[in-house]
Amino acid sequence: MLNELTRADKVVGVKQVRRALANSQAKRLYLAKDADPQLTRPLAEQAQGQGVEVVWAETMKALGRACGIAVGAAVAATV
Repeated sequence: MLNELTRADKVVGVKQVRRALANSQAKRLYLAKDADPQLTRPLAEQAQGQGVEVVWAETMKALGRACGIAVGAAVAATV
């Protein structure tokens, strides 16, 4: 599933993902299992409330790599 992020239009980071969810632009939400639950839990709940699929990545490092960035990422979404 993470390989979708390499070719899809996406946003990375809490602020951008929150904005995409608020504007009903997010198609799929990606969350890192090792990210701070205080960051990920509200986003996961909002996504589920909107019917957006939530996918869990094993690590922030793996999610960042899938997004094509050199650092870890706690959250990302396809738009």
